[in-house]
Amino acid sequence: MDRREWLRRLRRENVEQEDALSAVYDARWGEIEETHRAFVERFLSRLPAGGRVLDAACGTGKYFGIVLDTGRSLLGMDHSAGHLARAREKFPQVPTEVSELQDFAYQQEFDGVMCVDALEMIPPEDYPGILGSFHRALRPGGLLYLTVERVPEDQVREWTEEARRSGLPAVEGEVIWEDGSYHHYPSMDPVRGWLAGAGFTVDEDLEGPWDPIDDFAYHHVLAHVRQGG
Repeated sequence: MDRREWLRRLRRENVEQEDALSAVYDARWGEIEETHRAFVERFLSRLPAGGRVLDAACGTGKYFGIVLDTGRSLLGMDHSAGHLARAREKFPQVPTEVSELQDFAYQQEFDGVMCVDALEMIPPEDYPGILGSFHRALRPGGLLYLTVERVPEDQVREWTEEARRSGLPAVEGEVIWEDGSYHHYPSMDPVRGWLAGAGFTVDEDLEGPWDPIDDFAYHHVLAHVRQGG
């Protein structure tokens, strides 16, 4: 199986899956976890008053209220038109745009970019380009907040081998769930390398808390545009 075509198909299928979940997304995943809220608030506190935020892969606008409450403006971007329709129902004053993370292009239009609980859908070859787009979208000194989903690496290796045995062109860190959905779980070393290569300096990162039942966590990263980067 050709890997590029496989990834293109997965992207199309993921949009369909997300659209199908839009009506129930908030009921299932709308609660903001304490560590996520703390990082979003720290991210916003470092932006200029009245600054502009890009919420990349914003879903149904889970974090819109927190951003607006600080007086910042924002643009919500997501590949799911269904998710964005729900976001506009709740926050009609927030402009939205349908776009894949791999496809958007802004030039120094934002003081902060946040991408929360979404990069697990991104294959490794697309990471550098997306982080580069985040960098270009930010004004000098701009701030990035992102999360990387983590599961135990021995478990990831086992799941990747299962995908390979089934004939899929999966590479290290890639998992295909029983429902056909795709996840990529990179270790943090390459993520830090991709961030540095895109012109970011990491200011703070924290992993956890780990879910004791499902055995996963998010790694939170705050980074800024490196001077001259």
